Amino acid sequence: TGKVITVIGKDQIEKSQGRTVAQVLNEQAGITINGALNNTGAVQTVYMRGASAGRTLILLDGIPMNDPSTITTDFDLNLFSINDVERIEVCKGAQSTLYGSDAIAGVINIITVKKDVQKPFNIKTTVSQGSFATSRINAQVYGKKDKLTYSARFARLNTSGFSSAYDSTGKKNYDNDGYNGTVSNAQLLYQLSPALSLKTFAMFSQYKAGIDAGVFTDDKDYNIHNTSFTSGAGFQYRKNKLSLNGNYQFSELTRTYRNDSLDRTSTIFENNTYSGKSQFLELYASVQVAKGLTLLAGADYRHHSYNQQYFSISMFGPYSSQFRDTSFNQKALYASAIFNSEDKKWNIELGGRYNHHSRYGSNSTYTFNPSYSINEQVRLFASVSSGFKAPSLYQLSINDKLDAEKSVNYEGGVSFDKKAVSTRLVYFNRRINNGIDYNYISFKYFNYIKQTVNGLEWEFSVRPGHRISVTGNYTLLTSEEITQNRVTVKDTVTYQYLLRRPKHMVNLSVNVTPVKGMNISLSGKYVSKRFDIGGYKKADISLDSYVILGAYADYTLNEHVKFFADLQNLTGKQFFDVRGFNSIPTLFNTGVTFNW
Repeated sequence: TGKVITVIGKDQIEKSQGRTVAQVLNEQAGITINGALNNTGAVQTVYMRGASAGRTLILLDGIPMNDPSTITTDFDLNLFSINDVERIEVCKGAQSTLYGSDAIAGVINIITVKKDVQKPFNIKTTVSQGSFATSRINAQVYGKKDKLTYSARFARLNTSGFSSAYDSTGKKNYDNDGYNGTVSNAQLLYQLSPALSLKTFAMFSQYKAGIDAGVFTDDKDYNIHNTSFTSGAGFQYRKNKLSLNGNYQFSELTRTYRNDSLDRTSTIFENNTYSGKSQFLELYASVQVAKGLTLLAGADYRHHSYNQQYFSISMFGPYSSQFRDTSFNQKALYASAIFNSEDKKWNIELGGRYNHHSRYGSNSTYTFNPSYSINEQVRLFASVSSGFKAPSLYQLSINDKLDAEKSVNYEGGVSFDKKAVSTRLVYFNRRINNGIDYNYISFKYFNYIKQTVNGLEWEFSVRPGHRISVTGNYTLLTSEEITQNRVTVKDTVTYQYLLRRPKHMVNLSVNVTPVKGMNISLSGKYVSKRFDIGGYKKADISLDSYVILGAYADYTLNEHVKFFADLQNLTGKQFFDVRGFNSIPTLFNTGVTFNW
């Protein structure tokens, strides 16, 4: 394919045992995850290529994950454990033709399925301990017996944490906000015949985390409890030149915010519960219709619903409200033709999607993606594609006249791949003329934002010797966004920057193998100045640039035992990704992995 794809492999994930899924993604070109470097349990907002929240689609083993109870429907990355992940595939640019709504900036496919399992019984356990009484436990059992392949996993993360809110005076004795979360999942794959396989899976995630009252403001008994249950089944039929796939997935998510009465502010007690349900059904086929020409065609159905219940007690007395159950569905047909020339130089994809939404009607997308190999090392690629984001149930409840947000994405680049050197340079341009956001004049959500983002992404990997490797990436974002004036809210203005998204970002890592069985890596991250919201009807606030450093080491004792240690922000640099909230101080984590 000529698409811009980055694969975070098992080796890299194995070296991230002391980190989260969000932190691993935050080191990739073109991706900023706001909250990844805040206290554990903080809101994780994915910004890919400068796109706003909810414009990057999260996939679990290829199936979309959404939370219909949130304003932007983005899925909470806190509900994944890094120990459950086999690899992550990041596909950038508008991907709505294949993946539907929310794939305006790209998709992130978190893959948990194990490959090449041979033995009937395997067990893997990881235990670690770190700063702020942080403990991690992970256990996996997996294997293959005759026609049955299975896996079961459990992961737990517990930490006392640090204060989410930043005490600018240093004298208010803010309390630590802890986190306690678990993830359990299981998968079964049965090879019914050489051509037909069946699968089923289930995952349950939950965490409780302390949060604070807001910017620079502590609250000693404010907590969030998030749960997610996902299950489904599917089949795959492969014979000769035909591949037929079917999947069904059901998800239920609950978010509860509770502010108890021990630490009284203006609110004595508050309980706010959001519940969302999603169903996803798809059937698609791939068939080689001629030499070098493959046709992919499919259909999918999505149904989302949510409700909210609220109760509070304040100085004015008790108050309760209930948001009526609301739902929508989407039906889609899509097809894509993929041509590969006989000499393996040309690769061309042309595709389109028709989407029908039960509330706003119909829309369509397209993609055209050619690439050409000059030789075995150099490849040129380009694409023109469109994407869309359906308005959320919450947004439609305030304005049922909303249309889908639509974008057009252009990109082009060159890649060079040789044994010791691999690099890729990409230019992209994305335009949105009807972005969805809140209007503080009419107090409704409207299609009125216009956004243009231009960017460069440079990724490289160099191996100057068999014991050393250097990997890194650089991202440049320039933007123009026409939206409501955040100071006066009376007119629209043009901003030459994007909130919380830096213009320049650099990630660099040096990995050394000094002796057999030992790995040592040093990493650095640079983030340039950017702006955050200064408050309602206040000017945006500039956040300082920063550089943070990290280190990782592991030692493989034998095929069964490996020791590791991870150090984040090793210099103790104080920095802020979100105004008024603490980012990570120096964090140390060490542990051991057992394999049988």
